[in-house]
Formats: sequence, C-alpha cells, structure tokens
Amino acid sequence: MADTLEVKELDHVVVRFSGDSGDGMQLAGNIFSTVSATVGNDICTFPDYPADIRAPQGSLTGVSGFQVHIGAGRVFTPGDKCDVLVAMNAAALKTQYRYAKPTACIIMDTDAFGPKDLEKAAFVTQDPIAELGIKNDVIAAPITQMVKDCLADSGMDNKAMLKCRNMFALGLVCWLFNRDLDIAFALLKEKFVRKPGVAEANIKVIQAGYDYGANTHASVSHTYKIESKTKVPGKYMDIMGNKATAYGFIAAAEKAGLRLFLGSYPITPATDVLHELSKHKSLGVTTVQCEDEIAGCASAVGAAFAGALAVTSTSGPGVCLKSEAMNLAVITELPLVVLNVQRGGPSTGLPTKSEQTDLLQALFGRNGESPMPVIAATSPVNCFDAAYAACKMALEHMTPVVLLTDAFVANGSGAFRLPDLDAYPSIRPPYAPAEMAGSYTPYQRNPENQVRYWAIPGTEGYTHILGGLEKDGRTGAISTDPENHDHMCRLRAEKVARIPVPDVEVQGCTDDAELLIVGFGGTYGHLHSAMETMMAAGKKVALAHFSYLNPLPANTAAVLGRYKKVVVAEQNLGQFAGYLRMRIDGFTPWQFNQVKGQPFVVAELVEAFTEIYNK
Repeated sequence: MADTLEVKELDHVVVRFSGDSGDGMQLAGNIFSTVSATVGNDICTFPDYPADIRAPQGSLTGVSGFQVHIGAGRVFTPGDKCDVLVAMNAAALKTQYRYAKPTACIIMDTDAFGPKDLEKAAFVTQDPIAELGIKNDVIAAPITQMVKDCLADSGMDNKAMLKCRNMFALGLVCWLFNRDLDIAFALLKEKFVRKPGVAEANIKVIQAGYDYGANTHASVSHTYKIESKTKVPGKYMDIMGNKATAYGFIAAAEKAGLRLFLGSYPITPATDVLHELSKHKSLGVTTVQCEDEIAGCASAVGAAFAGALAVTSTSGPGVCLKSEAMNLAVITELPLVVLNVQRGGPSTGLPTKSEQTDLLQALFGRNGESPMPVIAATSPVNCFDAAYAACKMALEHMTPVVLLTDAFVANGSGAFRLPDLDAYPSIRPPYAPAEMAGSYTPYQRNPENQVRYWAIPGTEGYTHILGGLEKDGRTGAISTDPENHDHMCRLRAEKVARIPVPDVEVQGCTDDAELLIVGFGGTYGHLHSAMETMMAAGKKVALAHFSYLNPLPANTAAVLGRYKKVVVAEQNLGQFAGYLRMRIDGFTPWQFNQVKGQPFVVAELVEAFTEIYNK
C-alpha cells in the first residue's frame, strides 16, 4: 500500500449520514456542512428524520438521515442520490441504500451488524451486503469498538461513549474529503461550552476517525477535495432556513426602528424560530410562548396595535386555529406576519415531512372577504430575504402577511453570506401625520395606495378604538350600514391588490422555450436543476418561479401566455395551478403533482417534463 493516496478534485459531491435517531446524524451532518460552507463551498442540506420522539433502537422506522450536497459552484438541491453513505447500523443500511448511487462509497459500523441487529432490520441472511446486491466500495470498520478504545481512559460510561460514534464517522468523512478538523473542533467546543469534558471526548474521537482513514486508507484508492470557484467575497456561515427566517425578522425590526414581538406556540417544524428569537433579548426581541395557537396569534395582534413589529409562527394545523385572530388583523388593518412552515397533512399528518399543501389555506382560509398578501421562500438562505420582505410589506401597507416556508427549506441549510443591512431597502411605516392630531380616525387613508395611517396608542391626539366589528370608514364608529360594508371590503381588497411586487423572472431559454416550468416556494432548486438538465440535453426549456403569490406579479399573464406549453409543478394536488387558472383568463397548464412528504427528485421531474415536451 502506498503511503499517500491520490487526491481527486470534484465539482460536487453528495454525502448522506444515517443511523438511529439517537446516533447524532443531524449533528454530524450539520458539522460537515458548516465545515464545507466555511471554506467557501456552496451547500444544500436535507435533514430527514422520523416523527417518533425515540423509536425502538435498531428499528426500521427509527432511522434518521441527513444529506448534504457540496459544490465548488452553486448547488440547488441536496441531490437525488448520494456519493457517500454512512450507515451506522443495519436498519440504516436497509432503508437508506436506495438513496446511494451505484458508484457510492458506503461506510459501515460493523459492530452494529450483529445477528440481533440484522433481525431488527428485517434481513433474512447474515450477509446484508450480498442480500442487498451491493457492488459498491465498502469501508467496513468496527467503529463502536474503536470509539470505546479511544475513550477507555476518559472516565465516561458505556452509554456516554457510544454517543460519540457519530464523530468517528464524521472524522472518517472529513479525511475522505481532506477537510480541516480545526473548524469542526471549534464547533464542538461552542456546542458543548458548558460541558468541556464532552467536547474534548468528541474532539478526540473525530480525530481518531480521521487518523483511521489516514493510517489504513480505508480500502479506497483516492481521497477528494472540492475547491470553491464562484463565491462572492464575504463572510459565510451554514444557516438553516428557520434561523435565517428569525434573522430576517430581526433585521426588519432593526431597519424599521421597532421592537420585534413573537407570539407563538411550539409546533413542528416551526418551533426553531421561537427558540432562536428567544435568544436575542439584547436586540429588543420579545418572545412569548403562549398556552395555545389562538393566544399566540391574538397576542401578536395586540403587539401590532401597540406599535411593535408583530410575528406569529406555526405550521398548517396552527393556522387553522389562528384564522379568527388573523381575520381580526385583516379588519383592523394591523401589520402582522404569520409564518407558516408547511408540513405534511391533513390533521397531524406527517409532522416532520414537507409539502406545499397550505397554499389555498393561506390565500383563502378565513371567513368573509379577507384578502391577505402571501409570500413564499424559495430556499433556506432565501428565508432571510423573504422574512424581511414580508415584514416590510406588513408595516408599510398595514396588513397581515402570510409567509410560507416548508419543512424542507426550514430544516435544510445553505451557505449564507452575511448581509450588509445598509444595502437593504428602508422600511417606513405610514404613521399618522402631525396635522391629524385631534382629528384622527383609524381608517383615514393615504389616497395613493389606500393604506390607513398608523397611530400608536397613548399618543396624545390620536385616541382611537379598533375591533372585530365593521367600522365606518370616516368616523371609525361601529357600522352595519350595507353600503359602508361593501365600500370597506372593496378598500381592503384594493389595498392588497395595489401592493407593488417584483416581476416574476424567467430563467433558461427565455425567448424560445418550447416548455415553461412554473413553480413556487421551496421547489425552486429542484425545478431549476431539472431545467438545467434538460437544456444540457438540447431542449429549449425555461423556468418561472414565484415568490409573490398574492398579489401576483404584474407580468404574470404575459409570461404564462408567451410559451407553447406550460407545466405547473408543486408538492400538492394542484393548488397553484388552480389559483393561476382562476386569476389568468384562458390559462390551461399541464400539471406535475406529488404529495409524498419528500422533496422532488430531479430525475423524476426531467422524465415527466420531457414527456410533456415531446407531446
């Protein structure tokens, strides 16, 4: 065996960590992602974990996965299949092998493939490699035993030592891709800052995994490196979508000169936003974990009335409960951002999986004529800009706004270039002018955009009352007059319809595409990748991806009418396609719909779109 291995340079690679829910696969994957983002690679991640709080050890239903796509240039998806699969036990290999390419390298902990482990994983033989027909390169190592040997003098008990197995696998993957462990060491010290002994144990084990690969070459003929090629200079971090959303809210509050208030109730997969914002009291953030979803939204409406930037966060089931308070924000015309991190439904459904099935709920899921702007984030990193835009829209147009993300973009992560807040547009709430003091009524409006003026309670000369009963547009007094109600409904609708939003951009073969792909929100990366794949095969394809759903961009009808064939692809049974048909006269698109709780698979998109293209 040679002393050194040849190092091959790759443009991109996909790594999938998998094991029991308690094996720390999410932590290992996040550290590897952060190490990669910090050195300038682009990344896109996909945490895939079960809804069980703690499934039986070694069971097929308890497998947790974390996939990361790392690129020298820009990457748009976590990848359809992986180049490296880490399988920490037999159940992980059984359930996750289908996500591995035929050429993938598989890393196994042989200590977790005993007879009982194989039985739990429903293997019928004692040779899982042969049973699954695996022809891949396999790095089979007694990881559990090596971790125990590494920590034999640490004073840790057996259970504590086994929790470090993930770090050995991570060290081995870092060796395979020539990653600098110093960044990983710093991350572990930060995570376990209050438990330095645990940090040191994990650092020792990750180093042992790296050394194992370096000393034995682990049955591979090459190691690899991925050099960054396209990064804009700046400071980068690996950021999850939920954290980016929280930071976007904070940035908007800072720009508007307001305190940020979040009224929320914990719900998967939105809870991380509450957790993150609760850490930032020093930035003027107030968070309240309320007793239920109704109180979470109602408290935020109260905060908006009091003059704060008000946010409430939830998922689809919580929006059902919040709808009455959301309607209160509509009729009182108060600035409120309702974050809906979409998950699989209906009812409890698939709480840890991702869908786009709440679109019509966001657009119409309230009683009465209750127009509300809707914005959808397109990626984990874009969650920052989408949150900022939602806050700006709410504050400047005195309206509740729904911000749609989903479990895929919320739990996934990307390489985030720290923004220059000075470069972001200003946020100017429409405060009641000084000349209205003493004569102010709450529904006096700016005639140019129909936005009512905002008076902060307690300000002398601006005493007023808001409430859920219809009000006279001139006096602000309760009114049941039919003409006034018709007038107010139309004013509220007109105000939302007149909100300016950017035109939808067309990418790809913009002038002569034979097929236009249309999507919204978190499917952007997969649809963009499908377009690129088809263009590389000589097909004329374009993509129009929507972030602003209500109001729709002004050029929507022109764009959709420009192409011979249009296919709307979405992770529901046709909600966006139906909405576009309702808004655009004569629009009759093809549709691609899946409700699997999983991200799109680019290969499946290409196959379906090619079939439509050839018709």
